[in-house]
Amino acid sequence: MFGITATCEAVDVQREPRLDELGAFLKARRAQLSPGGVGLPDTGEQRRVPGLRREEVARLATISTDYYIRLEQGRVQASVAVLDALAQVLRLDGDQREYILTLAGKTTLPPVNKSARQEVGPQLRYLLDDLTLTAGFVIGRNTDLLAWNAMAAALVTDFGRIPEEQRNYVRLLFTEPVIRVLYRDWEHMARLAVSHLRMDSRRNPHDPRLAVLVEELSALDPQFRLWWTSHDVAVRAGGTRLLRHPMVGDLAFQRSTFICAEDPEQQLVVWTAEPGSQTYRALCSLAAGIERAPERLDCAT
Repeated sequence: MFGITATCEAVDVQREPRLDELGAFLKARRAQLSPGGVGLPDTGEQRRVPGLRREEVARLATISTDYYIRLEQGRVQASVAVLDALAQVLRLDGDQREYILTLAGKTTLPPVNKSARQEVGPQLRYLLDDLTLTAGFVIGRNTDLLAWNAMAAALVTDFGRIPEEQRNYVRLLFTEPVIRVLYRDWEHMARLAVSHLRMDSRRNPHDPRLAVLVEELSALDPQFRLWWTSHDVAVRAGGTRLLRHPMVGDLAFQRSTFICAEDPEQQLVVWTAEPGSQTYRALCSLAAGIERAPERLDCAT
């Protein structure tokens, strides 16, 4: 037991999409744990379905089984104390805890203007174009690719040839063969991107555009379907990006992400290389071949 006592009134609430998603997330996390992994005795019993039983989760979190069942069914609200107890029982990391708190309405995100098309401001475009030895992208709602610079196009693909409605980072990872072979660790990166998409969806888990994207990719790719239904979540953060470029060979970048103050749903993602490294020299070679005409640097979408 975790020693957290929570008083819960099992009062059904009006069904909300976020609570349905919260219940699905809890169920998915429960299925990935074993009794021994959370300190319960392993009786050797053959279980009909993998993972912990609902009554085991409830007992460890010191809440009633009936209440926990209603949580998974999206029928009741949960307090922060209950969510923290469940986070401990289900071994959630910081990103996953933030995710369930948001779905439960315990954290506040800036409102989303779903009717407005996202636009990248001129200052951010100028910044992108000035990054001549750095690949830069602006990722928007549902991982839409809103803008990029010439180095990003030289490293990945000519995004301008892709119809605007299809310029979505996750979609490109699964549907563009040139991008699929570009990443040396494609499977890891694709699964991480799906986790980012799931994390982004906490603002509006039943966004119609998101639903269309998920339906399309689930039909096209069994790996996407499996990873989406696993309910893994993660925020964009630093890390390494490993590429095998057809012109300049193996490359290794450090990835950084910056949130735009004007629109928190826009994030500037940059790939940088250590000066003097093999990757840096390759970037210099690519930069020398990039046509610097104004129209090439204009990333209008």
